[in-house]
Amino acid sequence: MLACHAIRVLLHDGIKSIPLPLGSLFASLRRIILRPGTLLRTRRDTRRLQQEVTAGRPLRIVVGSAGLTPPGWIQTDIEFLDLLKPADWERFFRPGTLDAILAEHVWEHLTPENGARAAATCFTYLKPGGYLRLAVPDGFNPDPAYRNWVRPGGNGPGADDHKVLYDQQSLIAMLTAAGFAVELLEHFDPAGKFHHRDWNPADGMIHRSRRFDERNQGGRLAYTSLIVDARKPATGTA
Repeated sequence: MLACHAIRVLLHDGIKSIPLPLGSLFASLRRIILRPGTLLRTRRDTRRLQQEVTAGRPLRIVVGSAGLTPPGWIQTDIEFLDLLKPADWERFFRPGTLDAILAEHVWEHLTPENGARAAATCFTYLKPGGYLRLAVPDGFNPDPAYRNWVRPGGNGPGADDHKVLYDQQSLIAMLTAAGFAVELLEHFDPAGKFHHRDWNPADGMIHRSRRFDERNQGGRLAYTSLIVDARKPATGTA
């Protein structure tokens, strides 16, 4: 037991001080020892996705789900469906076969160039008329505390990995360049005014939103997202 504890401490605290390639070896061992369920979970979710694809039901997938998957949607994760790896998508889907894709607070973790690549992949695999419901932190939010919370390198959870802070203009530009027609669901405009339209959570639940974020109490908008439906034109090609 003491030996195992010592290994855990070394793997947790000592990796950064170990030169490569030995450091890479210890990083791999840490993942194996500290996350013993990851491989089994990935295999389970991969089998589930394969079964759903062959079941003949509507294909609505969540990318970057982090275990939060609404009813009627299929969970995926980066371990087996990476937005930036075309081979992953080719493994499961044919172009033009997905009904919908849901991504809540995923695109801000991609560089603008990789975000454009990911949008193009989604466009390829959606059916004509299918849609990508996408939510990201809102760069036009007028609250400086909010912007500091979500900006790249900001003080909010996960912001150290944020690569970009989108606003309605930059997000629409990226999605339209991929071929999408974009409908704004929730956003701040350049003057700092909030806009929203009713949207059905059954069509893609966004938790960090005006209606569903529990931090929004008494009419106060403590936390919202820039939310869009990016639809592949019905006359488009797969």
